[in-house]
Order: sequence, then structure tokens, then C-alpha cells
Amino acid sequence: MTYDTDILIVGGGLNGPTLALALASAGHRVTLVDAAPARARASDDFDGRAYALAIASQKLLSALGLWEALAPTAQPMMEVKAGDGHAGEGISPLMLHFDSRELDQSPVGYMLEDRFLYCALLEAMEASDAITLIHDTQVTAQEVEPGGVTATLSSGERLRARLLVGADGRRSGVAERAGILREGWDYGQVALVTALEHAQPHHGVAHQVFMPSGPLAILPLTGNRSSIVWSESAEAARAIMALDDADFMAILRPRFGDFLGEITLAGARFSYPLNLTLARFYVSPRLALVGDAAHGVHPIAGQGLNLGLRDVAALAEVITEARRRGEDIGALDVLERYQGWRRFDSTTLALGMDSVNRLFSNDNPILRLGRDLGMGMVQAMPGLRRGFMRQAAGLSGPLPRLLQGRAL
Repeated sequence: MTYDTDILIVGGGLNGPTLALALASAGHRVTLVDAAPARARASDDFDGRAYALAIASQKLLSALGLWEALAPTAQPMMEVKAGDGHAGEGISPLMLHFDSRELDQSPVGYMLEDRFLYCALLEAMEASDAITLIHDTQVTAQEVEPGGVTATLSSGERLRARLLVGADGRRSGVAERAGILREGWDYGQVALVTALEHAQPHHGVAHQVFMPSGPLAILPLTGNRSSIVWSESAEAARAIMALDDADFMAILRPRFGDFLGEITLAGARFSYPLNLTLARFYVSPRLALVGDAAHGVHPIAGQGLNLGLRDVAALAEVITEARRRGEDIGALDVLERYQGWRRFDSTTLALGMDSVNRLFSNDNPILRLGRDLGMGMVQAMPGLRRGFMRQAAGLSGPLPRLLQGRAL
């Protein structure tokens, strides 16, 4: 079989491009097919999307040569405070407080806006001789053949590769065409996302306030700005999104509090329905899934992108090591090493976030007392608290080389 490329990646969000760059850095020929037009997200305007990057994710970007240019646009998170809250009351004193000074390395993580990360990935791909980009095109069919896989594009072109990777989101066409079933459920919640300007500096402190209707994350951006991810019931969210900016802020202010002084909108408002979706398998012959195509999770703790980048680092290492040993990179026994590395970790974390959301998204006084006492106990146990911090920073467990900041 002749090949047009070694690895064909479907999906041009963030995980697909990062995987393309990781594989290219190790000498693989990569083709990335993106359904969106070229530079569709390359805008100077803030579109509401920002990510809480774990330290391990930052190390991956550093290993790929991207972090030096991104660092000036990233906001270090020095502390994280999480606890129960009610509108007008602020956060409970029985809260978890993660301080970067307790880690061997500082900070806890970084906040980075999508517009900066996406452009850095796109420009690096465009500069790589090992990556072929195909924009404004969909994969309409895929066929596994002896020794490879053939994908048919909406343009009519057919591409042959040793391996097909689905990085095409929660409704992954790659997974569906491969017959990989999904499990999950809808939360009946919608995330309201926007950026705010505030009078007082945030000092790099992130807040996770668990309101009865859903969590409110207040995440520091560069300058006197913060990103909010505000979860409400679907019905309430629709009503809130229909309000004008002044009425929207009137509902948000009592939930946000006055600890940062006066707040004003710093951009447009966006909304995203929340659900959990887990692929039953991450691999099949000649095929692997990464990111939301494998696991779409609740945004509590901002772990969605970090989980995807862990997939990227693990898959790139498994494929690269297999090629160096002379193995077939698309063979199922090779791909199962990736699945074994990632599936338990990502499923456990996804279900853990699901449990936290269910436990905290209510105003049951018994549950409220129990969870407040539980957080108070964890806060009083430095060893356990540091363990949680290392887990959130992506520094625990067997780490792929890229997550250690090392080249493949």
C-alpha cells in the first residue's frame, strides 16, 4: 500500500494541531483535515474561550517550542479557592485553598486565551514542512484496509494513511464511522461564558464557587480582567442570555461579589450546553481518538483541554516509540498501549467531576454541611491537599515525555 501521509488527523481545534506538531517534531509526516475555513479562529477579539492550563500542559507547549511566544499572553494562577456559595453571601469559610507555594514549582497553572493559543498552533503548523493542512473540508468516509486506512474527503479526494486520528469533538464522525459507541448524559445545565473587567487586581487568584444551580468559576486573565464560566439550569440560562447586558450584570453581580470592586463586561457573552460523553473505546484498527472525541467532560476545574493534551502526549509517544522499534504504528496492539495509558485516568477524572457537580449543584442543608466539613478537613491536611494540587497540575502518575517538558 502506498501512503499519502503517515498519520491523518481529523479536527483542527486545539488537540489535533498539538498532536500534529508533536508527531512532526519526531519525524512523522502528518496531514490535518479541518472542517473550518483557514484562520477561522485567528482573530484579535476575545471570543470568550480561555483555558486553565495545568503545569504539565505548559511543559508540553514548551517542549514543542511554543511557550516562549505564548508566555507574555498567559496569566499565572498563584492560588485557587474553592467552596460553597450563595448569591450575595460570598464563598464559605470552610473552603479549599490551593497555594502555589506548596508545590515544588510555581505557579499552580496558567490562564491562556484561545485566540493566542490557536494562532500559535496554526502558525507553527504552517511553518512545518512535515505537516499538510487541508481547511474547509470534511471527511465523509473512512475504510480500513490491509496495512492502512483510506479517508474520503468532501472534495472527492481520497487520502491513504497508516493511522487515522479523530480529534473532531464530542460528536466525532471518525468514532461514529468506526462504530465506536458513546455513553453519557446531559446535565440540564448551560455554561454562560464571558470576560469581565474589574477595579481591583486579582493577584492571580482563581475562584470556584459552588452555587446551588451550578458552579461559578472566576478565572484570572492578564490585566484587571477575569473570565467567568457560570453554570445555570438550561431554563434559567436561556432566560439570562436573553437579557440585555445591564440586566445580565444585575443578576451576575450578587453571585460574583464585590471582592474585586466594580465589574463590567469586557466582551461578548456565550453559552454552551453541558453534558458528559465517553467513548467506549479510544482505539480500533488503524484508528485512535483524542480529546473530546474520546471524553467530553464537565468544565469543573477546567480539565477538559488538559485531559486532551495528556492524550496527545501519550499517543505521540506510543506511536513514535513503535516506529523506532520497527512496528506498524497503526496496528491494534500498538494503539492499545495508548488506550491502556489514558482510558482509566480520563474516565476516572470525568466521573469524579461528574460526582462533584452532582454533590454541589443543590442546596440540601445536610449535603451542604457534609461537603463543607469535608473541604475543611482536606484543607487541614497539608499532605492530602498537596496531593490534590499535584493531580490538578498534571504532575502525578506516569507522565509522557512531552508533559515533562522533554522532546520525543
